[in-house]
Amino acid sequence: MPGDDWKEDVEIAADMAPGVSRREFLQVAGTGLLIFFATDPMAALQEPSRLPSRPSYPTDFNAYLRIGGDGRVTCFVGKVELGQGSKTALAQLLADELDVAFDSVDMVMGDTDLCPWDMGTFGSLSVRQFGPVLRGAAAEARAVLLQMSADYLQLPSVEDLRVKDGVVTWTRDEHKRVSYAKLVEGKRIERHLEKVPVKPVSSFTVIGKSLPRKDALEKVTGEARFAADMTPSGTLHARILRPPAHGAKLNELDTAAAEKVAGVRVIHDGEMIAVLHERPDIAERALGLIRARFEPAQSGEDDKTIFDHLLKAAPPLQIVDEKGSLAEGEKLATRVVEETYLNSYVAHAALETHSAVAMIEGGRLTVWASTQTPFPLRQQLAQAVAFAPENVRVITPYVGGGFGGKSASRQALEAARLAKITNKPVQVVWDRAEEFFYDTFRPAAVVKIRSGLNDAGKLQLWDYRVYCAGDRGSRQFYDIPHQRTQSAGGWGSDAGLHPFAVGPWRAPAVNTNTFARESHIDILASKLGRDPLEFRLSHLSDPRMRRVLLAASGQFGWKPAPAPSGRGVGVACATDVGTYVAAVAEVAVNKSTGNVEVKRVVCAQDQGVTVNPDGSRQQMEGGITMGLGYALAEEVRFKDGAVLNRNFDTYQIPRFSWLPRIETILIENPETPASGCGEPPITTMGAVVANAIFDATGARLRQLPMTPARIKAALPQMGPG
Repeated sequence: MPGDDWKEDVEIAADMAPGVSRREFLQVAGTGLLIFFATDPMAALQEPSRLPSRPSYPTDFNAYLRIGGDGRVTCFVGKVELGQGSKTALAQLLADELDVAFDSVDMVMGDTDLCPWDMGTFGSLSVRQFGPVLRGAAAEARAVLLQMSADYLQLPSVEDLRVKDGVVTWTRDEHKRVSYAKLVEGKRIERHLEKVPVKPVSSFTVIGKSLPRKDALEKVTGEARFAADMTPSGTLHARILRPPAHGAKLNELDTAAAEKVAGVRVIHDGEMIAVLHERPDIAERALGLIRARFEPAQSGEDDKTIFDHLLKAAPPLQIVDEKGSLAEGEKLATRVVEETYLNSYVAHAALETHSAVAMIEGGRLTVWASTQTPFPLRQQLAQAVAFAPENVRVITPYVGGGFGGKSASRQALEAARLAKITNKPVQVVWDRAEEFFYDTFRPAAVVKIRSGLNDAGKLQLWDYRVYCAGDRGSRQFYDIPHQRTQSAGGWGSDAGLHPFAVGPWRAPAVNTNTFARESHIDILASKLGRDPLEFRLSHLSDPRMRRVLLAASGQFGWKPAPAPSGRGVGVACATDVGTYVAAVAEVAVNKSTGNVEVKRVVCAQDQGVTVNPDGSRQQMEGGITMGLGYALAEEVRFKDGAVLNRNFDTYQIPRFSWLPRIETILIENPETPASGCGEPPITTMGAVVANAIFDATGARLRQLPMTPARIKAALPQMGPG
């Protein structure tokens, strides 16, 4: 735990740590229960799918919870609340394993001084991979407390003790009881127990319940605080001069007019030219007075030429998965189908723009930031301002959407640099144009598929190549004896392929790979004159995939027919982060305008153990809604390094008027550990809408997004696929 130098910081952060006061933290060693846990987080993080490179968790003990004298339990986690509901789900995991009331749990999240190290909130890792670590810590704490209870009640063992809502009772005499709060009064406990098992599913009392979100009241009443709401006394608001295009160079600069505005301070630090004032509107006006001339960027790619560029510039293909022999598959195939699929750059377009406030006091830097990665950000900040990491604190209030885009935190580095120069608290809040300019877009990508069928209509050959999206979600789950999957470049590497920064975007790579695979499977079914659902099932032996596919199609009321049938129905399925998902959609297409109305979506998901069913359904509905954007409208337009989309007037995200009837199905699968929930539902939306459009019109779309113009252009190309 931190020393005395963090006392004032705790007071500042009180609003973000409900139920935890500065005095309480100072008394942790004397009157609370402070349990350190020897865990192996890296073991919990192991799974077949590859994760981004990361340093290991600290090898010393990590504190995840504290029980106060009032019986309230504070849970400390390095994860952050981005709107995905982890503040609630993680509290449920702790409450169930510790046997305390859910309402007694207070969450402190994403505070680098108070929480154990965490690599970041992304990849649907909060429950599926951090959850076991937290559950193990709580289970060990409960076991320690039972031992203490037996000592307190003068019992020979813990065998006949039971716990409910933080009160331990001897089953042979209900009057013999003691609360967790009573046990820890005046004591400091540092005790370890090895190999404490977590509860079996049959013993869950909190996990699996649709409990209300812990952030709900604050957010619906407007009391929730975000990074831009943190304004210590004397805060200066910064506006920063930005280039007109990526790669543009500043040739001339005149800040004289801006410097004449009363109270304005102009900072020129390396490549950063900033205007600061106590009022953001005056800082904005002063920025407009700066005269700057930039040398245009070298002529480069645009949103139309980018795909040819990527194919030429991509690194060599690497094998992701391989089975059988492609040469043998070629011999067995009597019908070969080759297709190319494209997707454009997509912005994260979170409603909260990147925001940060930085303050230096007493030789320590404190930054409130909208970030998905507070601990990695602490390291970046320390380097940026030449502070020791232990003298840097990142506090993450609520984050208004991230989707992978707030893994990078340039705005926090800018605020910290300016705070060091001015010796004042500085706030940096990007406007929407800055957000689009500096966003790390989902990469544009190309997928090429060569497939082969035999005379019986069975797939024998699958040669799959994905360029620049990444390989997540590219592995084949259909039964094909001779197949190879290859990948060249991705969002996490080979960034020089792209004219600007790219990065993870909700289920990175899986949306691209699912669109290509599921569109191609539909094309094959159509060429054979077979129902697309029946064709999929005839190539599926995986029981979990069959189950979600049958559940979604059954609830939808699927009626077999070859496409295009004129009905406007489509189907698609995917796997991501250990979760199986299938979707069926119904659309209506206006052939005169090319506009698509998605009328109904049924989505079935098998995510193993479900921690909070209502929370999971909310995530599924949100993913489906967001998926309509990348399927039908979202596309970053650019030319010579200039991002042409500057606001939502030219970059369309889904509106309430777009929303179809959404039906969600959570498959009961308690024998399987909890897997990812937030990302899988979005992965099928591009494919399921494309397949439904084909069924409605006979127009096959091979590029995302499927804009009205692209749909109209495809309409004359009627045919069986």
